[in-house]
Amino acid sequence: MSESGARRDTARPPGKLILVRHGETEGNVAKVLDTRVPGLPLTERGVAQAKSFAARLTVPPVRLYSSVALRARQTAEHVESVTGIAADVLDGVYEVQVGELEGQNSQAAHREFQRIYRSWHLGELHTRLPGGESGEEVLARYLPAVDALRGSCLTAATDPHDVMLVSHGAAMRLVARELSGIAPPFTTNNHLDNTETIELLPTADGGWTCVRWGRYTPPFGYEVEPTPDDPMG
Repeated sequence: MSESGARRDTARPPGKLILVRHGETEGNVAKVLDTRVPGLPLTERGVAQAKSFAARLTVPPVRLYSSVALRARQTAEHVESVTGIAADVLDGVYEVQVGELEGQNSQAAHREFQRIYRSWHLGELHTRLPGGESGEEVLARYLPAVDALRGSCLTAATDPHDVMLVSHGAAMRLVARELSGIAPPFTTNNHLDNTETIELLPTADGGWTCVRWGRYTPPFGYEVEPTPDDPMG
């Protein structure tokens, strides 16, 4: 290889970290706060969503991971069956643990979850869900996993292919807000549908830039109204 060719290879940008929300579960359909692992399995529609998502990938990821939750593992397994990329479970990237609100679907439970969850996006990460996690605790277990993926798979020295992590809507949005600096109300109001993605690109200064959030691409100044969607989206 020529010297100029070697320089071009070294200068190639790394791939993206693609966070994928799992496929549909009965909990999603019933709008239940379902966060405890292993949790509910995919519905038939959730299986179809996972297979369709995988079939639409123009380039498969170089590595594929999921959280320990059953719905995330099943989604990743269906992606694996289409792409041939083996799926591994990654510690620490499960959904926000809602504690005493677990299994509830009342409007009061949704309001309480959203009140505390939105406070995290406004910087009040110490606030805790009753019997559950604080925003600080969610980030403390999730961000090291992201850092490890970056160090092992997403550097300028590695091939510029994407790494995919099947995870959970509320946790994904909080982590993406922390890493990319995108501000609420976009981050709190813009729920993710099942198998929608948040795509993060490593930057040369050690940070991240968001290049996709669900159906949106930069700039993320859209006026997004709150939706009565699945609370974990």
